Amino acid sequence: MTDFSVLCVHAHPDDEAIWTGGTLAKYAEEGAKTAVVTCTWAEGTVRAKELANSLEILGAGEPRLLGYADGGKAESAPGAPRFLDVPFDEAVGRVVEHIRDVRPDVVLTYDGYGSYGHPEHVYAHRVTMAAVEAAGYDQLYPGTGEPWRPHALYLATMPRSVVLAQWRDVFGADPQPGQMLPGVPDDHVSAHIDVSPWAERKWAALQAHESEVGRGASMTLLTALPEPARAVMLSNEWYRRIGFTGPPTTTVA
Repeated sequence: MTDFSVLCVHAHPDDEAIWTGGTLAKYAEEGAKTAVVTCTWAEGTVRAKELANSLEILGAGEPRLLGYADGGKAESAPGAPRFLDVPFDEAVGRVVEHIRDVRPDVVLTYDGYGSYGHPEHVYAHRVTMAAVEAAGYDQLYPGTGEPWRPHALYLATMPRSVVLAQWRDVFGADPQPGQMLPGVPDDHVSAHIDVSPWAERKWAALQAHESEVGRGASMTLLTALPEPARAVMLSNEWYRRIGFTGPPTTTVA
């Protein structure tokens, strides 16, 4: 497994732990090279330091920050544009550079709905989809390293049956008719990883984002869940797989 490598692309610090923390910890422990690109927040900020602590816990190397601003948070990247305002081609080129540097067997990012509809997650998904394809062409983005094509792209998601079960646990009722829900139909899920052996490490990585824990933001859903439901979320990670041509290789499933 030592020649296997995984690269995640996420919009914000803490997403690496929430959506892919168990997968990263599992493969790092097995000797794979793991790395994370984070599209927002800049070096020297509080959340960049927290990200570094989270990645250390997960064994995923040093932060790879694109340094764009997180929504309306000017302190996230002083003087930099919002990630959503960055020209698509520019953002794709930045991710291509990291793909060519890491040379991963597989890339992980959000599903097409951004896992739960967050606009910066959706943009990160679109940028990553284009970057994985573009990275293999020597004609595109010259000067960003030798071309490289990962063997597969995995999109972090949730089966709709799990979403519905958790919805009832949290709200005590089914969602309203027509309400937009996270996740995909169960038969669209290509890979399920039981990350329960790494659940405590995943939770520790989440807790490393102290400023988010303090304001209750990204931790609100997990901490509000009843213990059995929280255990499900911490112990399982699901993906849709998009394959590319190339020699057979180990996958995340």
